[in-house]
Amino acid sequence: MSPPPPSADGMRLAVCAEMVFLDLPMEERVRRIANAGFDVELWDSRRHDVARLAATGAVFSSMTGYSTGSLIDPETAPDVLRTAAELIPSALELGVSRMVIHPAELIDGKAAKPGYRATGLMWLTGVRTLAKLGDLGAEHGVVFALENLNTIVDHPGIPLARAKDTLAMVEAAAHPNVKMMLDLYHAQIGEGNLIDLLGRALPHVGEIQVADVPGRCEPGTGEINYPNIAQALTAAGYRGTVGMEAWAASGSELALDRFREAFTVRRTVSGAAAASSTVQ
Repeated sequence: MSPPPPSADGMRLAVCAEMVFLDLPMEERVRRIANAGFDVELWDSRRHDVARLAATGAVFSSMTGYSTGSLIDPETAPDVLRTAAELIPSALELGVSRMVIHPAELIDGKAAKPGYRATGLMWLTGVRTLAKLGDLGAEHGVVFALENLNTIVDHPGIPLARAKDTLAMVEAAAHPNVKMMLDLYHAQIGEGNLIDLLGRALPHVGEIQVADVPGRCEPGTGEINYPNIAQALTAAGYRGTVGMEAWAASGSELALDRFREAFTVRRTVSGAAAASSTVQ
């Protein structure tokens, strides 16, 4: 049994096993992450021996929840639903809580069918497909989490990918088994104003993912003030999962340490309170 994950006032911390300890087999990566006290995120479970990963005893927080099709394309949205159903058994075997979906089909991170203009039909298709995914999730006790993406650096050609669009689709679907996977790395590149975004999105968030900008490496390597983000989440009463979906800039062990440090919230005593405490 792995130790409980480090927390910032109740937040669980997870690490994406696809992006750290890259010289090790996946099973050993999962063990390393779990032994360090973190939950584990996965991408495509079809690449791995699910039974062996489950046998590690790690807690798996999320995995990719479909394998083909586009949420917003009327022609291929049924493929999203079909492949999501096919992946449910793996999610249940791993004990995954959240199955991640995207606004479009991705092949090696790129849009399978690039598009640069959102339409009303795309919007309606996305909302309707999300609602159907929610019904599937309710049947099996999992949540489908729609992830926002950036279209500037990593994922060009994906309409309705920004955080404001994915949040609006999740709100419109209005299903308890449909949430948002709020990726702050992508949001910083595409929109910024992260703490305000958190305030608007948290009621609909299933999980938060983090990496720094530029470079998509661990917190502390770029421009995002993640300790301030952690403070804002604590102040808002967030008790969910924060997952590091980031490459390790300075070695995987150090990356995990930096992530833990960024989300360890330390309470400070105000000057007035501190002064009064010294009076005997």
